[in-house]
Amino acid sequence: MAEPVRVRRLTDQEGQKLQQIVRRGSTSSVRYRRAMMLLASAGGNRVPVIAQLVQGDEDTVRDVIHRFNEIGLACLDPKWAGGRPRLLSADDEDFVVTTATTRPAKLGQPFTRWSLRKLAAYLRRVHGRVIRVGREALRRLLARRGVTFQRTKTWKESPDPDRDAKLDRIEEVLDRFPQRVFAFDEFGPLGIRPTAGAGWAEQGRPQRLPATYRRTHGVRYFHGCYSVGEDRLWGVNRRRKGTANTLAALKSIRAARPDGAPIYVIMDNLSAHKGDTIRHWARKHRVELCFTPTYASWANPIEAHFGPLRQFTVANSQHRNHTAQTRALHAYLRWRNANARHPDVLAAQRRERARVRSEKGIRWGGRPLTAAA
Repeated sequence: MAEPVRVRRLTDQEGQKLQQIVRRGSTSSVRYRRAMMLLASAGGNRVPVIAQLVQGDEDTVRDVIHRFNEIGLACLDPKWAGGRPRLLSADDEDFVVTTATTRPAKLGQPFTRWSLRKLAAYLRRVHGRVIRVGREALRRLLARRGVTFQRTKTWKESPDPDRDAKLDRIEEVLDRFPQRVFAFDEFGPLGIRPTAGAGWAEQGRPQRLPATYRRTHGVRYFHGCYSVGEDRLWGVNRRRKGTANTLAALKSIRAARPDGAPIYVIMDNLSAHKGDTIRHWARKHRVELCFTPTYASWANPIEAHFGPLRQFTVANSQHRNHTAQTRALHAYLRWRNANARHPDVLAAQRRERARVRSEKGIRWGGRPLTAAA
């Protein structure tokens, strides 16, 4: 029997990048859907479930996973060929990329970063080599080679000494006991304010939401529970995160399997998730708590399902209060769980996601993170 198709173990940087794309959604529809595929696969979801989640074909999901295992996060940006023959040799292109990714101060230039104009001017007068290229051609060259103009960022490497052991345990329970694996996490904060989104409207006449400057409703947190085996998502809104609310969620998960068989709950390392009260209750009711490593909450299977939750209940909304917001959220959850596999609904959801995730705001290219060996 063939092994199921699944992504290799993610590095901390890869997991955080995929989680950022899925949660923030500030990227193209292609990157958003592919990131959701990879994050869902890393969370233990099988190919058929992932295909239903992203409203895509199973073969496409398998291709993306195989491509990620080969080249890493570069698979998020498909490459398209075409155009006239290149005027620069491969050696010239390598030199341009090397120069662009080198700090100007190291090359004797009196500034800390390149602009396209400064870089093109430098390439025309560099000693021993003359490369004449326009700014637009230079920008396209750098984008094709995966080099973009971007802000400097920092990364949180997991300092957890048990990182590999925790990931091994999560993978083990997902592979051996998928029908008894659950995931839990909080989603929020959810405020009461008009939230921008997307929708059909006459050209030049977009729907408008009023601005609010006085907000007295506070925030809520959605405490979500996800059954990996049943592909079912449920939860409630709470005023704050805390041990009592976490314990209530775990009790609802335990009630989903009333047969008394052991179950496994995957969640992150928030202090409200692992107090003595929770650990004592878990031991008494045959619940194994599988914690993700520090700064690696992307390993939680529920993370891939928070993206659609934000798109369909928060984006393009104007709720009067938290009661109305909670009702809308629960209505979507009932719809999702009841209609996740209906062919007509799958087609409608595929069109809806293509609509809400427009191509506006695409950044050219993107530097892929180095894949783990």
